[in-house]
Amino acid sequence: METVSDYFGSKVFDDRVMKAMLSADVYQSLRKTIDEGAKLDISVANAVATAMKDWAVAQGATHYTHWFQPLTGKTAEKHDSFITPASDGRVIMEFSGKELIKGEPDASSFPSGGIRATFEARGYTAWDPTSYAFIKAKTLCIPTAFCSYGGEALDKKTPLLRSMEALNKQALRVLKLFGNDDVKAVRTSVGPEQEYFLVDGEMFNARPDLMYTGRTLFGAMPPKGQEMDDHYFGAIKPRVAAFMEELNDELWKLGILAKTQHNEVAPAQHELAPIYTTTNIATDHNQLTMEIMQKVAQKHGLACLLHEKPFAGVNGSGKHNNWSISTDTGTNLLSPGSTPYENAQFLLFLVAVIKAVDDYQDLLRIAVATASNDHRLGANEAPPAIISIFLGDELTAILDAIETGKPYAGSEKQVMKLGVSVLPRFAKDTTDRNRTSPFAFTGNKFEFRSLGSSNSISCTNIMLNAAVADTLRVFADELEAAPDFEAALNEMIKRTIKEHKRILFNGNGYDDSWVKEAEKRGLCNYKTTPDCMPHILDKKNADMLIGENIFTEVELKSRCEIMLENYCKTVFIEARTMSDMSRKMILPAVEKYTATVAKTAVEKKAVVPEANCYYEKEVVGKLGKLSDEIYEATKALEAETAKAKSIDDIIEQSYAIRDYVLPAMAALREAADEAEVNTSEEYWPFPTYAKLLFGVK
Repeated sequence: METVSDYFGSKVFDDRVMKAMLSADVYQSLRKTIDEGAKLDISVANAVATAMKDWAVAQGATHYTHWFQPLTGKTAEKHDSFITPASDGRVIMEFSGKELIKGEPDASSFPSGGIRATFEARGYTAWDPTSYAFIKAKTLCIPTAFCSYGGEALDKKTPLLRSMEALNKQALRVLKLFGNDDVKAVRTSVGPEQEYFLVDGEMFNARPDLMYTGRTLFGAMPPKGQEMDDHYFGAIKPRVAAFMEELNDELWKLGILAKTQHNEVAPAQHELAPIYTTTNIATDHNQLTMEIMQKVAQKHGLACLLHEKPFAGVNGSGKHNNWSISTDTGTNLLSPGSTPYENAQFLLFLVAVIKAVDDYQDLLRIAVATASNDHRLGANEAPPAIISIFLGDELTAILDAIETGKPYAGSEKQVMKLGVSVLPRFAKDTTDRNRTSPFAFTGNKFEFRSLGSSNSISCTNIMLNAAVADTLRVFADELEAAPDFEAALNEMIKRTIKEHKRILFNGNGYDDSWVKEAEKRGLCNYKTTPDCMPHILDKKNADMLIGENIFTEVELKSRCEIMLENYCKTVFIEARTMSDMSRKMILPAVEKYTATVAKTAVEKKAVVPEANCYYEKEVVGKLGKLSDEIYEATKALEAETAKAKSIDDIIEQSYAIRDYVLPAMAALREAADEAEVNTSEEYWPFPTYAKLLFGVK
């Protein structure tokens, strides 16, 4: 019987395949490019391309594609076959180093934020050798970066690779000061936990709002939601288990380290967590995971919902970004070790992260800002929009001792006593978990919990890597110039704690008192995308991102434009969908049921003249009033949408959506949901929350 270890990575042109199919010289040259960024010789590229093609064709592949991540947030691919005409009328299968290294997709139809005009179509894809090629269906997929004819990045991968390079450069400077001359590379690693919903496919197809927008724009809560907490970690239903089994198989074939699966808090909600790996590879893997989730779900008659808030009134879905920094020698720079107080290197990297998050808290909020995530942040299933750091009691006490100059008393690791003699004792972790914290230290990594479930993880890690790189640069400049390294180091750690402790918060992020406390501390509280997105162009942010070579000035401005355009387009689609559903589905259904009840009252009165028809009168009166409210609210939404669309300035348009379109959508929904409660389910035109949330067995 074939085991997971037998087929894991079988669809990946990974190190095992390269060792087997490349000559020793070619393999070593390619490894030098991957590990050290050395320039790739065309002869090496030709040899790699031939081996890739031979391997892919042996697995049944007929085409190849440069697989890239444009600013749509999705992935893109243009397929070309391996065939080349032969002189005798047949074809041969060929693939050159030139074709491997560079592709030329049309760049005019992808978001560019003004970098490219419609008639300026030329764009390039460039092979990313640090991320393994893989086979999907019958196509060899080659991970690539995507840029314009002028060289500007038009994708999410290029800035991510730049941010990783910036952090590597500055971290190496710091490590050399500690005598770590054997370290050649520092890499960030990520493990993104992916939350999602599964609903019945036929019900999904019966709801235009789910098909067009990914979330339910209408829907009254069923009698039961998540109040009993009985779905969380509960037994996995057979249909869902079958989906998870096939999903794991498909992910493992692609070398994706799917590890943990379980039911989440909300009904029909689940989670998949991988083992974490190098950030750019983790980003590629997460994009693939989302795509494969939806394809496998369809095969099982299900629909996989990745929207951050597909159902009002129950928990939405996030993507917890577990982030750490490690050396190529195997040292985790965020691991405190057994004596974190004495570990100066750990403390310096810890305070570097604290300073970076405090200085660039607005950029971290911007990195998770979307129209869909705005519905989730600040609700009781997600961290607040305020960025803060949770360290736990022990590390907080250590930093307090350093700041005040008082000795740290320390403590032996507490042993958990479970009260049952047959159960083993185990050491208690030095930090508890705080699910209300946006940015929590969890032992040897930070968990950034604010990221939305449908988002690419690249944006978050670009900003995080860049901010920490910038802080390490400042630290390295000062420490390299210091006459006494040890004294300067101690003073730097102490000073950084004092200047940036406002970002540390170990309490309940859901509590209203934290909002007031955060305001006193001067922390940002950008509740919506229009509130935060323009701040990406603030001088301190632009200076850092341009100075660390993450973005050019043109690229940075384009990102602001694109993200706000995406926000506006998303809400406009939702508004049009609401209007369409209201006019074509909800109003006719309410009118039809009202007429039926009114007719019933007349017939009832004819048979029983003394009947008062209390029920019929109440229903007809209530639904008659509600249908008027729905109609007026629909017209009001259409008017506000038209006004907002007429605004040319994208920032002002986003403000109009925030202040007028979204409230108009909420008013229409309130009236329609009340009508649903008072309308017979037989007449309601699409599946209800009860059926969607509890329909998969």
